[in-house]
Amino acid sequence: MEKFFDLEKNNTNFKTEVLAGVTTFLASMYIIVVNPSILQNAGLPFNGVLTATIVVSAFSSILMGIYAKNPIVLAPGMGLNAFFTYTIVLGMGVSWEKALGAVFWSGLVFLLLSASNIRTQILLAIPKQLRYGVAAGIGLFIALIGFRNAGFIVPNAATVIGRGPLNEITITFLAGFFITSIFVVKRFKGALILGIVITTLLTIPIGRLWGDASIVGHGNATLATWQGCFAIPDFSVFFKLDLLGSLKLALFPVIFTFLFTDLFDTVATFMGVAEAGNLMDENGDPRNIRESMVVDSIGTVVSGIFGTSPTTSFIESATGVEEGGRTGLVAVVAGLLFLPFIFFSPLLSMVPDIATAPTLVLVGAFMMKPVLKINWGKLDDAIPVFLSIILIPLTYSITQGIIWGFLSWMFIKLFTGKREDITPMLFLINLFAILALILE
Repeated sequence: MEKFFDLEKNNTNFKTEVLAGVTTFLASMYIIVVNPSILQNAGLPFNGVLTATIVVSAFSSILMGIYAKNPIVLAPGMGLNAFFTYTIVLGMGVSWEKALGAVFWSGLVFLLLSASNIRTQILLAIPKQLRYGVAAGIGLFIALIGFRNAGFIVPNAATVIGRGPLNEITITFLAGFFITSIFVVKRFKGALILGIVITTLLTIPIGRLWGDASIVGHGNATLATWQGCFAIPDFSVFFKLDLLGSLKLALFPVIFTFLFTDLFDTVATFMGVAEAGNLMDENGDPRNIRESMVVDSIGTVVSGIFGTSPTTSFIESATGVEEGGRTGLVAVVAGLLFLPFIFFSPLLSMVPDIATAPTLVLVGAFMMKPVLKINWGKLDDAIPVFLSIILIPLTYSITQGIIWGFLSWMFIKLFTGKREDITPMLFLINLFAILALILE
């Protein structure tokens, strides 16, 4: 094992790699509960998505460790799951079976791009400033979902949206949010999952000892209902994707958005983790980036087959690197740690939406970091970027934020004498964006 992962060459050892793998898993395991809690709103069964999430996360992470030999964990991505649920299924009225088909095709295209030079051309075509804006916009979108799930933000006839009443639900959410925030600031290992557990415990008295749980409990009288501890894995969404139905022209923008978001999530993660651990090759690029992107794309293909939103590389992998992890053994250890939870679906299904809401808000906060890199003083950059940031949450659509950010970038640059900032590939992407608007 030491020879296979080149532990000595990477100035590490077996013990350090295992501890780094455990650390990375603890930082990432919140997705086991959060992902099915989001996708169940699209009509998918919680237990089925939980099984899919665990299988895909374990498979992709282990493959990353063995094939790409990088200390990076993969799992269904935050933002991508929200796009799947709230934009595609609930917003566009697409069935979740067709949405899974779109996940599959986006992964297949990603795989082809990862094995060719086209991937590099696409990366160079998308302005970095727009990438930062899209990432921040997705962060606001995820935070808005968290506030909405907790009843803290509600529809308002006079102001479109407004703050909900301070009641047993929102007070519990706020308590969970502040407790989890303290854990995060104190850098507790597994801070997010610990926050989910504590918030779930805080919801138990609602509807039993005080308050009314039905306002957010999908009509249930109580929250956090005990349904048992162990169960056979639920593969009810395995191979339920609609491959042919998802190839309709109207769904091409959906496939592109999955592809775009996954591609840049992956590149951003690789860059961040590589810089944190000095995991660079002789050219100054992230180590084994081609192999890593191949694994990421395979993970997305498998996601569509097993029944979950696209898999992507998790920036939480940086926590393991900070612990000294340097090789693929970190990813293998983290991947293996996902597997036992496949038998705990009844226990994990106890977690209500408001228990994951604090984590969604905090993940949104984490995703706002790129705004520091935006050149706000250069208005021909700042205006399109701002459109992406603000329109993603306000339209409840990642697609709309991307489309209007890209289109405004092209037109502003075109009519202010900065045509050199518009590459042929970006022009082609904008043609697809216009087509997407026409097909709506």
